[in-house]
Amino acid sequence: MTNTDCIIEVEGLHSRFGNHVVHEDINLCVHRGEVLALVGSSGSGKTVLLRQMLGLETPAQGIVRVFGQPVHGADRNELQSMRNRWGVLFQKGALFSALSVFDNIALPMRELHTLDERMIRDLVMLKLKMVEIEAQHANKMPAELSGGMIKRIALARAMALDPELLFLDEPTSGLDPVLSEGFVKLIQALRTELTLTIVMATHDLDTLAALADRVAVLAEQRLLALGSLREVIGISHPFITNFFLGERGKKTLGNNGYIL
Repeated sequence: MTNTDCIIEVEGLHSRFGNHVVHEDINLCVHRGEVLALVGSSGSGKTVLLRQMLGLETPAQGIVRVFGQPVHGADRNELQSMRNRWGVLFQKGALFSALSVFDNIALPMRELHTLDERMIRDLVMLKLKMVEIEAQHANKMPAELSGGMIKRIALARAMALDPELLFLDEPTSGLDPVLSEGFVKLIQALRTELTLTIVMATHDLDTLAALADRVAVLAEQRLLALGSLREVIGISHPFITNFFLGERGKKTLGNNGYIL
């Protein structure tokens, strides 16, 4: 049975690579319209789980459904239909180095084979404006861009097909505090304007506090906690205490209005 409120459902998921166990019996629902953050230490399987939701990796056991359809075992056309409804921002942007800014954003549109070049041009310029990049940068190559511009252009490409679901892998990684704050505000604005559902893997507490409706904590090969940030930090567990309530965590959460 599928829950119509769940954009993504994970049931009984186990992940392992050889003898190395990453996840055991993960069960999770990503609700329509929410921002769910996946957090955990390095090696906890945040990115593995994200990639399994995207159909880029196959779990050893269990089911992942997106839009009510199983991701693994779907035929090529079914999977492509799902992918046309989501966008992905990879950790380092993953722009194609041989393509210009314009062509990076245009690529998903051209792959549809339904839009003429004039329409594509108008849409690319719209996406650039959406992420606050001036049109004069459209012909630049990725090597000419700053880290902040790469993130914004990669976000424009992720939004190319007007997705209803957005995956963000460490969205503010590599950005200085000023650029990070600006990028978070951009995601907040797009989320509100477009009514997006967002799944985000992050280790950055400022990003977490600003964006997440719920937090899924991955540790000890399992889903250790799931709830609002306030609910999660109230759980007594060594990992949660160290991750959220260490010296840096207390300062960050205190600056974001959490009374600890």
